Amino acid sequence: MDIKVVIFDFDGTLADTRKAIVMAKQDTMREAGVEIMDEETCASTIGYSAREGFMRLYPELSDEKLDAMVVKYRTRFEELIRISPPERFPGVDRVLEELKKRGIARTIATARNKKSLREFLEGWNMVDAFTYILDGEDTKRLKPYPDAVLKTLEDLGFRADQALVVGDMPMDIAMGRNASAFTCGVTYGNAKREDLEKAGADFIIDNIEELLDLKL
Repeated sequence: MDIKVVIFDFDGTLADTRKAIVMAKQDTMREAGVEIMDEETCASTIGYSAREGFMRLYPELSDEKLDAMVVKYRTRFEELIRISPPERFPGVDRVLEELKKRGIARTIATARNKKSLREFLEGWNMVDAFTYILDGEDTKRLKPYPDAVLKTLEDLGFRADQALVVGDMPMDIAMGRNASAFTCGVTYGNAKREDLEKAGADFIIDNIEELLDLKL
């Protein structure tokens, strides 16, 4: 491989946001009067936009109901992260610094909304750690569609075979494969190894620092 750009997912790959996401979703379900899903079911929607996640769990709900749940979810999520701020996974800072030293661009492609993503990165003083950032408002179609990867490649001037997409969910792998990029699944996030294997990940790692051992 001759990797020039690594495209990272955010939730479950760089940031350990699972607890806050699940709790905010369950609190929203409780207030909305719908069935309260268990942790695994809630976590299975991480990576989708908030609206898409709720729609997949409750396809029978009206647009108005879904929109109201999204507003409640985002409000509750913000409350929870102020009480107990999520942290970066161990090794993230080292990996980003080493990739920079190697001359490899570091980017983000996430369904998280712009305001929330920026607040995380600014709070961690990490905005400058990335060459390029795409959030859920920057492309019309989100994962598993390849749009975010294709836009990244076009804007930065790289080919698909020079890109490695890193994520914790099958949809991250699908996004990368649909763009003809290399893909790497991480097992410490929200999906199981077998799910990443089934999705067709080129590589699977158990710790973000193992990324540096790949022959990029």
